[in-house]
Amino acid sequence: MGRKNGAGRGQDRDLGMGRNIDRRDFLQGSAVAMVAAGALSPELAAAAAEVAAQDKPGYYPPTLTGMRGSHPGSFEDAHIIRDRGGFAGSGSDTGEEYDLVIVGAGISGLAAAHFYRERAGTKAKILILDNHDDFGGHAKRNEYMLGGRLQIMNGGTMGIESPTPYSPVADGLMKTLGIHPEELSKASDDDAFYGEMGLGSGIFFDRETFGVDKFVVSPGRRPRADGQPNAMAAFIAQIPLSEPARRDVLAIETGDIDYMPGLTQDQKKQRLARMSYQDYLLNVVKADPGVIPYYLHRTDGLWGCGIDGVSALDCWGSHFPGFKGLKLDRTATPLMGYTPGNEMATGGSYGFHFPDGNASIARLLVRNLIPAAMPGSTAEDVVTARADYSQLDKAGQPVRIRLSSVVVHAANNKAPAKAGVQVTYMRGGKSYVVKAKHCVMASWNMMIPYICPELPAPQKVALHYLVKTPLVYTTVALRNWEAFKALGVSNVSCPGGYHTGVSLNQAQHIGGYQSPRSPSEPILVHMTRTPASPGLPEREQHKVGRMELLTTPFETFEHNIRDQLGRVLGGGGFDPARDILGITVNRWPHGYAPEYNSLIDPDEGLPLKAARAKFGSIAIANADSGGGAYTDVAMDQAHRAVSELLA
Repeated sequence: MGRKNGAGRGQDRDLGMGRNIDRRDFLQGSAVAMVAAGALSPELAAAAAEVAAQDKPGYYPPTLTGMRGSHPGSFEDAHIIRDRGGFAGSGSDTGEEYDLVIVGAGISGLAAAHFYRERAGTKAKILILDNHDDFGGHAKRNEYMLGGRLQIMNGGTMGIESPTPYSPVADGLMKTLGIHPEELSKASDDDAFYGEMGLGSGIFFDRETFGVDKFVVSPGRRPRADGQPNAMAAFIAQIPLSEPARRDVLAIETGDIDYMPGLTQDQKKQRLARMSYQDYLLNVVKADPGVIPYYLHRTDGLWGCGIDGVSALDCWGSHFPGFKGLKLDRTATPLMGYTPGNEMATGGSYGFHFPDGNASIARLLVRNLIPAAMPGSTAEDVVTARADYSQLDKAGQPVRIRLSSVVVHAANNKAPAKAGVQVTYMRGGKSYVVKAKHCVMASWNMMIPYICPELPAPQKVALHYLVKTPLVYTTVALRNWEAFKALGVSNVSCPGGYHTGVSLNQAQHIGGYQSPRSPSEPILVHMTRTPASPGLPEREQHKVGRMELLTTPFETFEHNIRDQLGRVLGGGGFDPARDILGITVNRWPHGYAPEYNSLIDPDEGLPLKAARAKFGSIAIANADSGGGAYTDVAMDQAHRAVSELLA
């Protein structure tokens, strides 16, 4: 994971500009030499651990701004291993031996530790290694103190939701952590808050894509069941497209034409599964090509690529416009590998969004594993709890979490009498070795072949096949949100923008946390960017987008953020130089777990079983192994991996 990057910014900067974050805040180093010969005594290894950044007073990554997510220092060693085809050095023996070493402190890795303790006992010795300077994997949080109020936003995984209900395993873990989503949602969410203020949705058309900068208040992306034809027609009349394109947008949004007459339900779905949504609009609906810029990036948030890389069936399953006349039902119908319509027939899972997204789940898991590291006792109070990172890697405690530690090699002991695993990791420019009975690789699948070079060749191919989706979640702190109030919106879609969406932080009150209530108060704004490259198959778009993220410095993000917000909100009196207080760019070159795409994947689905096969004392978890970018998938895969090891 990684790229060249601009200087990180400290949270005390003036209007988002200012001093660089201290080197120690970043992780203590970047690309380093890969050789460290000899062996450290346990005493020397302990001394080296004592100076780790996570053990220093005041260490608290959630408040860091600038470039976060896959931040500087978290990926360079891994990229050296990738480019060299594996780890060629030797590590210093720390003298540590564990029952289980887990690679990755995301939700899947933390859940694996929980499940292992359930099976092997609470005295089992577990070490969790993670390449980032914080735990949680993609479930990260951004914290700001604005106007004396703590404000929080998700820097990655956003919510508790899934196309299918949570399994008994995942649901049981949620309940063990004290998370009851339905109750929390009723007590904490204030979904009607912005609506009661008269704030709706808007669309900003940029001059680079549409020939003119134009802000239009929207009646909503989709009309209600009763149609709202007049409101939709009035809205479409304002958008800067040609007259034929506007006519066809109106037909797509409100029409009731069966574009596949004479076909059965299954035949229609099969056809939709084999064509992209763009092909459907152009070749089946026969829409004017001018409609494409309006719809092109509507799939970005869910799939990380344009409508040319996503099947029309997937878009129908997600309630995109243009399918009403086909009169498709959502009953379970045997189709190829993955059918969103089938999943929606189950009703999906419960849903809830903590102020920091699923970072609160990761924090609750840490509390479950290392109580001293996370004060409090409920799902509500974890939101405002301040984690004590110095407690994560204490000698003598059953579970330890070691951050800023990039695992570069894991191998089964070859001698039958010495069954177990040897794991090598890089930290602070040196390599270290720990031993364990078992290992769970809860890391990104495409890196595992380089970490475990002895895997069978077919398994390596399967792991490399599972390409993750790059994306960026940007958090911007604003002096106030008067401009949103003046424009009458709480969120804005930007179909041609650098970021394709801008929205006010969700209104919530949970435990001691309270969202801002007045437009005169500071607030956090969420922006989403998916660096897709239209014209390529989905995963090729992802590869190109990943390279873009790897070569984009923070300064480029900051320039585009300031320019875009100034143009989008300028009509409401917004001034980026005056009103932006801070910026956190959460870049994820390896973001969403891969999911089945009927346009490019074989009918039998993704090679998940081949990719996640247990290899000696090494098992593989992570949402990648389950083919779904959802928290319950990460939990289920952790349980499966642990069950394989302890079978």
